Amino acid sequence: MTQPAIRTTRLPSGLTIVTERMERVETVSLGAYVASGTRHEREEENGVSHFLEHMAFKGTERRSATQIAEEIEAVGGHINAYTAREQTAFYVKVLKEDMALGTDIIGDILCHSTFDPDELERERGVILQEIGQANDTPDDIIFDHFQETAYPAQPMGRPVLGTEARIRTMKRDTLMGYMRRHYAASNTVVAAAGNLAHDRFVDLVSRHFADLPSEPAPPALGGVYAGGEFREGRDLDQVHVVLGFPAMAYADPDYYPSLLLSTLLGGGMSSRLFQEVREKRGLVYSVYSFTAPYMDGGLFGIYAGTGESEVAELMPVTLDELHKVQHGVTESELARARAQVKAGLLMSLESTGSRCEQISRQIQVFGRVMPTAETVAKIEAVTTGDVERAAARIFRAAPTLAVMGPAERVPSLPSIAERLAA
Repeated sequence: MTQPAIRTTRLPSGLTIVTERMERVETVSLGAYVASGTRHEREEENGVSHFLEHMAFKGTERRSATQIAEEIEAVGGHINAYTAREQTAFYVKVLKEDMALGTDIIGDILCHSTFDPDELERERGVILQEIGQANDTPDDIIFDHFQETAYPAQPMGRPVLGTEARIRTMKRDTLMGYMRRHYAASNTVVAAAGNLAHDRFVDLVSRHFADLPSEPAPPALGGVYAGGEFREGRDLDQVHVVLGFPAMAYADPDYYPSLLLSTLLGGGMSSRLFQEVREKRGLVYSVYSFTAPYMDGGLFGIYAGTGESEVAELMPVTLDELHKVQHGVTESELARARAQVKAGLLMSLESTGSRCEQISRQIQVFGRVMPTAETVAKIEAVTTGDVERAAARIFRAAPTLAVMGPAERVPSLPSIAERLAA
């Protein structure tokens, strides 16, 4: 009997294994996706998830940092990791015949990292350089200020990288303790996509991830949107502006309407903001909108980088577009947005790495892998009225404004809120 392309196994430890077989490729992407990120950190631990991501490649009980790199590159593979607000991921892409090695190394990293003190001090310096680089990049750091203003004095608002002060004083015991508490089998999905056999992958994961703790991990710390205003005057050529609002969680009925709203409002060259702000008026080089869904909420934002003199016109024009989209979405622009979102989804299915990440995240968010046909059907079902309703729900909420640069001509948050409410 033919096995389904996507299969899921849950081990007695609570570890979930999910695979998607893609027979026409020669590679396998696999990774461990831990449901733990910045929003799980206590205040004094801020930055520990990202520090752990860096330290994972710095040596285990069986491998030095050099050996980890050499073993993967000796077979032409690629290994990497990332930290987000709700997740930390460690993943590798290898040829199909090297799946066992990739699984061994990722399991070794998660279960047997040693946090060598010398390596820790070197990596501390690397992370401090990364923080410094972010602080020197206004179109990067503005998003940290936006997040902190939207979610003040709580984990959801703190920077993923941590602060310089926290990283300088973070102890080895803090990293090890956090990893013991949060890197539990029940809190982790091990996923793979590519030319593989599910049962063999389950056997490999069972062996190489056997030492993950079986105790339940602490729950995520809640996020309460507040909104507000952040301004930092800097001697820059451009004003960097992020205007945002509370938005929809993954499971919200308006999630797909909000996704299409973001696309038609600021998601491409045909979008309203790009056409009105850049093409017709020449006020910006870069303008776009974005959605950031979480398990229990989300953010919708608009970013623009513009000149000091242009920003006075930029904001009223942008706010007018936020008003218009609540009442006049056309079938043609919705069709374009729908095509963009569907194409992005379907094109991603051709990448083992993208598919591996998708199926792991769907397990964590929905408890199952959502069939592509189901996702496409949800996208197809969105109407112009749904998009207008989502726009009204988002843009009539309390806004968040983050501004960096010569910002004297940027309207105040109360005046923006008043105009949006009119």
